[in-house]
Amino acid sequence: MASVKVVIRKKQNKDGTYPLAIRITHNRKSSYVYLQQNILPEHWNETKHQVKKSHLNSTRLNNFLLQKVADVNNLILEYELKKKPFSLEDIKNKIKDHTNSESIFEYANEYFQTLKTAQNYNRHSAEKPAISHFRRFLKEKDINFQDITISKLEGFRAYLRGEVKASERTVFNNLVVIRTLFKRALKDGIVEKEFYPFGKDKFQLKKPESLKIGLNEEEVKSLESLPIDPNSFAYHARNVWLYSFYFAGMRISDVLLSRWSDFKDGRIFYVMEKNNKPGSLKIPEKAQAILNQYLPQKRNDNDFIFPDLKSVEDFSDKGRVKRRIKQANRRINASLKKLASQAGIEKPLTMHIARHTFGNISGDRISIQMLQKLYRHSSITTTVNYQKNFLYKEADEALDKVLDF
Repeated sequence: MASVKVVIRKKQNKDGTYPLAIRITHNRKSSYVYLQQNILPEHWNETKHQVKKSHLNSTRLNNFLLQKVADVNNLILEYELKKKPFSLEDIKNKIKDHTNSESIFEYANEYFQTLKTAQNYNRHSAEKPAISHFRRFLKEKDINFQDITISKLEGFRAYLRGEVKASERTVFNNLVVIRTLFKRALKDGIVEKEFYPFGKDKFQLKKPESLKIGLNEEEVKSLESLPIDPNSFAYHARNVWLYSFYFAGMRISDVLLSRWSDFKDGRIFYVMEKNNKPGSLKIPEKAQAILNQYLPQKRNDNDFIFPDLKSVEDFSDKGRVKRRIKQANRRINASLKKLASQAGIEKPLTMHIARHTFGNISGDRISIQMLQKLYRHSSITTTVNYQKNFLYKEADEALDKVLDF
């Protein structure tokens, strides 16, 4: 017969309290189910396994604890009456409202801490705002996984569109984070499959088609030839954008992390920061001209090409480096916006547009296989889906055939 008791755990919370948990012992093994209730040790009766009357809410808490113990005992009794073998994990997976991580916000905190520990700062910074939006949508109220219903998700989507004024892609990304956490919670046994609100005949997520617009050749030439004070930040911003474009739309993080030691035998060798994929490209003459402009500021072979990250002292703090890259990106993009106006470019001009520009100008001149290599996509499907945004020739010819009369 399994034994069930409420105990106070030994790991102290930041506020000085200790968590209460149900201890289930079966076959000489014990497991704990946290109850999302915390008290000070002086309010706990170790002998009776209950909250002392000195606690303001002792009656309510003790009734809650009795109910939880009864729930667990009923589950165990159900297994025993059916003469069905069970493990501690079986019991834990059956208990509803049982873990410290059952709240999506507490579970999300653990998830984001895991990302930070793994130094996956890209996902951490990209996904965390979704939980902040969800919390504000709920007016700062907590919510358990099984209470995230289809109607609740529909309300959150409407909130993102109406209150946050988020784009359809941002709305989709926010909801994907909720789905990701739900799937992880299912695997961890925190919520049962019957409560999963996503999928066919439920709440469906469809990735919206995003419009990708890059500059054309004339617009790039206009930017290249724009008169700019060589001592201004705008001049540097243009150099960074063109450097990215000349190297097949290199991402801003890889641009700013470029070091002199990356260049050997007329080529650049670097590992893409986003997916750790290594690669090499020849140095185009135009890119070499930009490199020559920064050569006088070179301190050593391991120095950065561009000055934006040179003041960072501790590169072991990946989070801080990521924040500095974001700050630099915002400043560069603000300068590029002004340059676009001066150059008569009506399209948006940001660092990411350099990647779209390479795709737009390459069009169907380069094979998909080669573009996959240049973009360093893991799947050729990703390359096909990306590049189709810039393939207009067949559609244009088809239109002409219909209208040419």
